[in-house]
Amino acid sequence: MKNKRKQVLYFVIFIICFSVVLLMIIQINRGTVEKKARDSEVIRAGDVNEIPAQSTAYLEEEVIVLSHSIEKTYTMKLLIDEFSQNTEVNSIRSGIQVPDILEVTDVVPNTNNLSAEYISFEKSDEGIELKINNDDSPVNFKNNDGSKELISIKFRLKKELTAELSKEIKVDDFEITDTEGNTEKYKVDGAITKVIRNPLASSIGKSAPNGNPIVSHKFGADPYALVFNDRVYIYNTNDVLEYDQDGNVIDNSYGTINKLSIVSSADLINWTDHGVINVAGKNGAAKWATQSWAPAVAHKVINGENKFFLYFANNASGIGVLTSDSPTGPWIDPIGEPLISRSHPGAEGVTWLFDPAVLVDDDGEDYIYFGGGVPEGEDAMPNTARVMKLGDDMVSVVGEANPIPAPFMFENAGINKVGDTYYYTYCSNFYSGYRPEGSPPAGEIAYMTSDHPMGPWTYQSTILKNPGEFFGVGGNNHHSIFQFHENWYIAYHAQTLSKEMGIPKGYRSTHLNKVFFNEDGSIQEIKADMEGVEPVKMLNPFIRIEAETIAWNAGIQVETVVNDGFENTMSSDLAITNIDDGDWHAVSEVDFKRGATQFIASVSSLTDGGVIDIHLDTPDGKLIGTLEVPATGGWNQWEEISTEVIEVTGIHDLYFIYRGKNPQELFRLNYWLFQE
Repeated sequence: MKNKRKQVLYFVIFIICFSVVLLMIIQINRGTVEKKARDSEVIRAGDVNEIPAQSTAYLEEEVIVLSHSIEKTYTMKLLIDEFSQNTEVNSIRSGIQVPDILEVTDVVPNTNNLSAEYISFEKSDEGIELKINNDDSPVNFKNNDGSKELISIKFRLKKELTAELSKEIKVDDFEITDTEGNTEKYKVDGAITKVIRNPLASSIGKSAPNGNPIVSHKFGADPYALVFNDRVYIYNTNDVLEYDQDGNVIDNSYGTINKLSIVSSADLINWTDHGVINVAGKNGAAKWATQSWAPAVAHKVINGENKFFLYFANNASGIGVLTSDSPTGPWIDPIGEPLISRSHPGAEGVTWLFDPAVLVDDDGEDYIYFGGGVPEGEDAMPNTARVMKLGDDMVSVVGEANPIPAPFMFENAGINKVGDTYYYTYCSNFYSGYRPEGSPPAGEIAYMTSDHPMGPWTYQSTILKNPGEFFGVGGNNHHSIFQFHENWYIAYHAQTLSKEMGIPKGYRSTHLNKVFFNEDGSIQEIKADMEGVEPVKMLNPFIRIEAETIAWNAGIQVETVVNDGFENTMSSDLAITNIDDGDWHAVSEVDFKRGATQFIASVSSLTDGGVIDIHLDTPDGKLIGTLEVPATGGWNQWEEISTEVIEVTGIHDLYFIYRGKNPQELFRLNYWLFQE
């Protein structure tokens, strides 16, 4: 019994001791955990308040687009985060990689943010080493202007670029050293600027110094010329590419053409695009018509006012007329129906009622010429050419249409008066059978003469062979002869542009060459070529020049835009659009006379804008200035901006080279001019 009591006592003592030890262990562990928790809180607080995140250096420009020229200077900005709080900086050092083809010319401090006595750079194997320091006081950098800009680095090309280029400027390292000799390194992983040069867009269809075709940014067929106020206006059938359901260009069907186009020139080398005339269809002036082909235009003073009359073919079924107070419109339909149809006397049997030409004679009488087509079996004498008298109002016809006995007639009436002789011109048909000696060959421009505008007519000869003879691509032949200053010219179309585009499928472009008359009144045979004609005057750059005045171009388009203007008035205008990096346009024979020192342009942009490099004589000729095009806030928000140019005198071709980094359309150009 005694032994059992001892065993119980020992067990109780064991339990008590074990419990005490256990409580001590728990208490010790709890203290350790609490200490760790307190220590952890201190560490986290220190992460936020005492150990700052690594500062960063940046290059502001993501991409810099280079010109080819060694004369142009570029600017790149180095940005940094502010110095750590309470840090007194003695010096700044940075290593910057610069491609071998570039030369750093200067380093310019941003004095709004940086205060330092010495700023220098030295060439290194990789580029430059930048150093900023003071002698007796700390270097101070504070982001006062919000730009973070420390310095601007100026650089330029060591030699002219002749090929495509893609390189990088990169900050290798950036560090600050405090007054106690401690160094803090900045993060520079993203401090990279690409420097690129894309090749210039290639011109298609027309290259300097050639004048043909007169424009190459669009097509234009069946040309007709009007001279007014010392300017030539060319009216064209508005050929536009047609596509199949797979997006492939198909043959020109002509069936969808319901617009005409206008270009004009005072010098015959620089042509201003005046856009299109909505002639036929629901959106056209002549809603009764379905097509508009082969225009003719006349000017006449009626009741002391200038009036303009535009005649057009509604396919081959009739001829309509529009009127305007200006050679470029707006145009209205004064009669609301065809001027000439098959119900008119003498026009009943004409196969094709189209291709008009108009004569306003010296005595005030007016005439319209039209017709075409070949009745079956009547190739040698189709008898489908007609002349008819116009009323004094120019929008009515008088009497009967008289036949013109044009051998092997096909289409394309033309009429001119030289001295006392009337010249009727036309395109011969493509009959492949026997032609009597002296007959016009196939597809050539032939002419007849008379001493009266309505005949009788005498056949003479042909003056212009088919375009296939000159350009290796044929088709129909269509022309207009006109006098400008003392010389005579012929406007005609050919498929030169579409051929170079690889799509000679009936899309035509207007060309010009000179016409020469012999002493006996006969016309010399004309040689068509790509050279064209020499300019008759120089371009004056000191007046407003519409941007869509073009001698040569690549990549651009001309479109109607809305111009908010500078007085809160909105109007439709034309401008150069679709501008991408490397696109360009040029004007020829620009006379700077005593000298120009400033360039002004009206521009709009949606995003980043870009630059216009201005070169003399060739796309890579002397760079006389660069216009920085800003973001204007929208395509219809136009700003007039300017830049100084290197003084230029004399006569030069002038090239506007468009550059920018945006892969989308960069900006648009409305007009430009220079100031002395």
